[in-house]
Amino acid sequence: MKREIVKTSDGSTTIHLPDWNENYHSTHGAIQESNHVFIDKGLSIISKPEISILEIGFGTGLNCFLTLLEAEKRKISINYVGVEAYPVTKEEAVLLNYVSELNIADKQVVFNQLHQVSWDENHDISTEFSLEKRKQFFKDITEEDQFNLVYFDAFGAEHQPELWSVDIFRIMFKAMKEDGVLVTYCAKGSVRRAMQEVGFTIERLDGPPGKREMLRATKHSA
Repeated sequence: MKREIVKTSDGSTTIHLPDWNENYHSTHGAIQESNHVFIDKGLSIISKPEISILEIGFGTGLNCFLTLLEAEKRKISINYVGVEAYPVTKEEAVLLNYVSELNIADKQVVFNQLHQVSWDENHDISTEFSLEKRKQFFKDITEEDQFNLVYFDAFGAEHQPELWSVDIFRIMFKAMKEDGVLVTYCAKGSVRRAMQEVGFTIERLDGPPGKREMLRATKHSA
């Protein structure tokens, strides 16, 4: 499928799929959206010295990069697993402007490394951050009771409804530790009901720029 690099409203870039008229991030601001949904409403509420994160849709690596920066700032240890069936190419990655938009030129090498390290192996990116990128379909995830936090950043349900199904959220539920949290930009009623069906407790939260709401799901201990 054809992919194009485009600029969003906050100046940061994303990838556009013209065949679907779909974007990897919000056109209202890629960095703003990722910070709001995944860092502010997800990572910031996990108060543990060591955190295990599963990202559903590694994509441009933006969520991963912002999480690495947060790990270094908070001096916490993060083990990060990013699942992606159709990886962004290294050629596409170098066109993404997150480092310059965040004004952290000294981190360009680190951002590049996220895309350059090999798939399906674990890599220590820094003293606080390890990364395993997996070329894998979401339905093939088999972990149980492993992750404190899930970033659910799949393409929209209107294009890939199978990724927002009861079956997929059951896999997420199993993969998460007790009291684990899942955050997503999506707030569709069908998605909320699918999450509730597998046992999640759901919160509706204020959405990022351009969206009224988002969802946060918690796997409460019995």
